[in-house]
Amino acid sequence: MTTKNKALESWVDEVAALTKPDTIQWCDGSQEEYDKLIQLMLGNGLMEELDQQKWPGCYYHRSSPTDVARVEHLTFICSKDKDVAGPNNNWEDPAKMKEKLTGLFDGCMKGRTMYVVPYCMGPVGSPYSKVGVEITDSPYVTVNMKIMTRMGQQALDKLGDSTDFVKGLHSTGELDPDRRYICHFPETREIWSFGSGYGGNALLGKKCHALRIASAQARDEGWMAEHMLILGLENPQGEVKYVTAAFPSACGKTNLAMLIPPAHYKGWKAWCVGDDIAWMRYGEDGRLYAINPEAGFFGVAPGTSEKTNKNALESLKTNSIFTNTAVTEDNQPWWEGLSPPPAKATDWKGNPWTPDSTEKAAHPNSRFTAPAGQCPVASPEMENPQGVPIDAIIFGGRRAKTAPLVFEAFDWDHGVYVGAMAASETTAAATGAVGVVRRDPMAMKPFCGYNFADYFAHWLAMGKKSEKTPKIFHVNWFRQDDQGKFIWPGFGENMRVLEWILKRCADEADAVETPIGHVPAPGTIDLEGIDIDEPTLERLLGVDPEAWQGELQGQKEFLQEYGDRMPAEMWKQFEQLEARLTAVSAS
Repeated sequence: MTTKNKALESWVDEVAALTKPDTIQWCDGSQEEYDKLIQLMLGNGLMEELDQQKWPGCYYHRSSPTDVARVEHLTFICSKDKDVAGPNNNWEDPAKMKEKLTGLFDGCMKGRTMYVVPYCMGPVGSPYSKVGVEITDSPYVTVNMKIMTRMGQQALDKLGDSTDFVKGLHSTGELDPDRRYICHFPETREIWSFGSGYGGNALLGKKCHALRIASAQARDEGWMAEHMLILGLENPQGEVKYVTAAFPSACGKTNLAMLIPPAHYKGWKAWCVGDDIAWMRYGEDGRLYAINPEAGFFGVAPGTSEKTNKNALESLKTNSIFTNTAVTEDNQPWWEGLSPPPAKATDWKGNPWTPDSTEKAAHPNSRFTAPAGQCPVASPEMENPQGVPIDAIIFGGRRAKTAPLVFEAFDWDHGVYVGAMAASETTAAATGAVGVVRRDPMAMKPFCGYNFADYFAHWLAMGKKSEKTPKIFHVNWFRQDDQGKFIWPGFGENMRVLEWILKRCADEADAVETPIGHVPAPGTIDLEGIDIDEPTLERLLGVDPEAWQGELQGQKEFLQEYGDRMPAEMWKQFEQLEARLTAVSAS
């Protein structure tokens, strides 16, 4: 490893003086280094080897039972001004938090190795990529960062002698939940994470850098850091159009990112550019371009199967790391939904498990870390330094009755409002009763590094930068009938909705105006080969003004949470929606 970056060397020295590690290892990102770290963890019990014949290059890690997921109540945005963080974030004064964390980090790496992990978010040759450096005492984090980012010497070479890098400091500490903090300092582009070894709490390039810090960078520099998949759709003529899509959790985001078009769509192909995060900027031609800042997938294992997401399953069969799944007697990873249960296994806590066990074999949030390039439908444009041009931005949620299968926003500003109001709801399966509506604007609720009111203002401002903005849509794969059953089959059949979206972008499909936006005109969604008729589709696309009155009240309450900071345009959009719904109800 070679660097002449004085600012970086000085910071590493400063952290070493504070944390007092036994040794310091600058990571070069090589396969040899990765293999040595795997062998180290196999030796100390942090990793287990899976069946190398059936799962070549795959390994298993079991985390502490108290350290298995995001901890939103322990995740802080430490901006100088509390209002900058906003009601959507936990806030703490940066000076006070640094003082508290300094006490925790003092001497925390005694007896450990301190790994210096330079990484690049985005293709190394892209002018839109950003460099970060994570200092960690976790070899598990280091090997995961190798998969998830462009890590090592290539990142240092890109950085050169620049001081423009995100500083991430991480220690597993004692994995004590009472001494756990994931803190972001947007003004100084720093992340300090202590007491967790899990996923996004510890792989600081992921949500911490690529969304929470990057969203603040994007606001300041005039671009967008979004919790969105990037999908390419190629028609039989070989033309490829790209869309981004943002969904709250449990809404089929990864499935859509690796879509397999139904058999009826002969000659169509879907290409995965990214499954989770998109960084977007305007190109010289005035169009919005997106890059995937990540180099890997950090996916939820349970529910991933041959049926639900064949491409994801193919992606993780080699060179992958499994965390908190079960392990079968013959050393294969297993999780609920993958295949028929094994007769015996070791569960995610390390206990014996059989199909008669009362607890799940794999933790519901168990994960796989897999190189994105292994995806069978990895886009040839995944490493394009300029990114891909975006025709449509799609928002979604899980709604039983209110949101139709698909609708198009009237214009950019209305689309921003639609994205801001994106929500999912819980349903009581036994009765079909609608539960709590959870608003998750642009699917960024846990990840926006500043005040949502300012974030919406940034989106509105981005719309004024060009006359070639993508069209904005909203989808809902989860509409239910009166018995609480899903009406739309979903999965690959979602291609039918995407085709209509692409046709709308090319002005090749008709639509019907409703109070909430444009829905497909009769006959414009291809129903050939699917068990859905036009009357059923009409129900899927229906907009019930009465149901929307309750939705309006929820939207109003959300806007009010942000006080005077909420842009006037958002209130204008609310009032226009209210007026349109009132007019329809009165007619």
